[in-house]
Amino acid sequence: MAAPTRTARSATPVTGVLLTSAAVLLAALAVLLTALALAGGLTPSAFGDPGALVRYGLPVARTVHDLAAALAVGGFAIATFLLPQPSDAFTRAVRVGGVAAGVWAVAALVVLLLTAVDVIGAAPGGAGFGAQFAQFAQSIDLGRALLVTTVLAAVAATVGAAATGPTGAAWGTAVSLIALLPLSLSGHASGSASHETAVSSLAMHLIGVTVWVGGLAAVLLVAPLTGRSAGPAKGRRAVDLPTLAARYSTVALWCFAAVALSGVLNASVRLGGWSGLASPYGALVIAKVVALVALGALGVWHRRRTIPLLADRPRAFLRIAAGELVLMGAATGLGVALSRSPTPVPDDDPASSPAEDLLGEPLPGPLTVGRWFTETSPDLLWLTIGGLVLVGYLLGVRRLRARGDAWPVGRTVWWVLGCLALLFVTSGGPAAYGRTAFSTHMLQHMLLTMVVPPMLVLGAPVTLALRVLPARRDHSRGAREWLLEVVHSRYFALVGHPLVAAALFAGSLIVFYYSPLFELALRTHVGHELMMVHFLGTGYLFASVLIGVDPGAHRPAYPLRLILLLATMAFHAFFGVALMQGTALLAADWFSRIAPGTDLLADQQRGGDIAWGIGEVPTIVLVLGVAIGWSRSDTRENRRRDRKAARDGDAELNDYNAMLQRLADQGEPRR
Repeated sequence: MAAPTRTARSATPVTGVLLTSAAVLLAALAVLLTALALAGGLTPSAFGDPGALVRYGLPVARTVHDLAAALAVGGFAIATFLLPQPSDAFTRAVRVGGVAAGVWAVAALVVLLLTAVDVIGAAPGGAGFGAQFAQFAQSIDLGRALLVTTVLAAVAATVGAAATGPTGAAWGTAVSLIALLPLSLSGHASGSASHETAVSSLAMHLIGVTVWVGGLAAVLLVAPLTGRSAGPAKGRRAVDLPTLAARYSTVALWCFAAVALSGVLNASVRLGGWSGLASPYGALVIAKVVALVALGALGVWHRRRTIPLLADRPRAFLRIAAGELVLMGAATGLGVALSRSPTPVPDDDPASSPAEDLLGEPLPGPLTVGRWFTETSPDLLWLTIGGLVLVGYLLGVRRLRARGDAWPVGRTVWWVLGCLALLFVTSGGPAAYGRTAFSTHMLQHMLLTMVVPPMLVLGAPVTLALRVLPARRDHSRGAREWLLEVVHSRYFALVGHPLVAAALFAGSLIVFYYSPLFELALRTHVGHELMMVHFLGTGYLFASVLIGVDPGAHRPAYPLRLILLLATMAFHAFFGVALMQGTALLAADWFSRIAPGTDLLADQQRGGDIAWGIGEVPTIVLVLGVAIGWSRSDTRENRRRDRKAARDGDAELNDYNAMLQRLADQGEPRR
């Protein structure tokens, strides 16, 4: 039988790719250089001229860096979440991500070198430049951030070259997204008076922009010119362009919301008020807002007009999307110009105290019971996570009931309480006072790891998600497929083992508090957020082993659960007692700078008292939860046996009685 012939080429022609890429790059560079010229960014500084190479080369290299980063993230992301596997489009998307990551790594190295020249003020060939460059890359925050980005981009390129399946594409997505995070620490946000808000909003902005821009570029590179790729090779799957475009459109909508929200927050921090819009920096902000609105309008046009006609007019979609991509390139140039332009609000507030400089925000007032419940310290990351999972859960319950399926009210109540508690712990009084004293930090920690997780576990979010999320039929992996992949993975089987979960829950206390990790979490925003993720995750995992109903974690018999709980909490109590009786100060340098004159040892011992005492109530609740689950399990088992007996006429009992009769007959003496 003859092989099917292709009636149309399955991907965008090379000529179109080259022309679009050139147009995007030229638009970005033109807007960048024009904006810098108008803002004075290309004029030699009064503090010294780094030379034309740095003045012009650094922003150009940064533009190439940002565009390559976007394409790397976009290529890996659409392969991970949007494309069927195996397919030619999937393979191309992974390769696009890998090649773009390689370009990103080279551009990041150039940015690192030129930034070092700019900061050091010495030519690369000068005497001692090598030692100065090494010190810049290893000891200065900006240099370390750029170095980490360079290394991670190279790792992403390696993953892209080796990946052959969806797991490899997922690793490429994860590594490339993580590589973006150091960039949020190397711009204006790094020295901001509102440090945490600025860093979090910039990280959200970078992720939203790269997925949005890079995703569209990757779609154009792998999209078929017809509505469906014709004649796929044996064992390969066809790509349906309308389906691919519709999926990307949904992702783009979320990215637009993230970019708009984070942009507003970042601009509010940088501008300092409406008057800041009159500055050159404010003019660039206005231009970027105009570009964002235009891109949003094009997105609406796509959703309403071009996507419904894709099956008949795919080339029209590709041409409009190419124009949209050129506009995105111009917006990227504006973003680079913003990062190199002085802001109306200085990064450092000369009126702030040393303690406020360390915290990155004003100190809260003296702690009182009222202020514990009314003081706030909004954390954008956790506000976003908490809000999304709360609203998403409620929408899931609504969808479930709309189709006639029941969902226990108690689970919904527990989930809502857990989300509200999480928002309070991460953005309320515990967050405001959590880094000002050891005792308040310990109280925040105990609430995060022992109070919030059981509530969330009782909400059974995984079960709800699996019942609500749609299943994919084209062999791509959406949210439901990836959730199942994670839940049934070997990694989750390992960390979900009762002994491992208990060891992570209790043992990480010792590792964290009696190592430099504690002070690192206090001093750095990234370390602080990772600490929150770790302790919330370990608490959730341990509670899931004991009282969870979601699939995934291994749950032993109920008597063993009680033994495990009591043994773990005993270890937890010993940790609190050790703090109460200890004399060695933890993170002494930090707390002495934040609250000079405080009796640090007494406060630390008070924190040990909190660690020991606050665990009693959650322990009792967990014991009751295990006991109730045990009782319900016995009740369900008895009902199951009763139903079985009704069906088979109590055959099991009759067989047992017959066996006893046979044993009795065998034991009678012979006559």
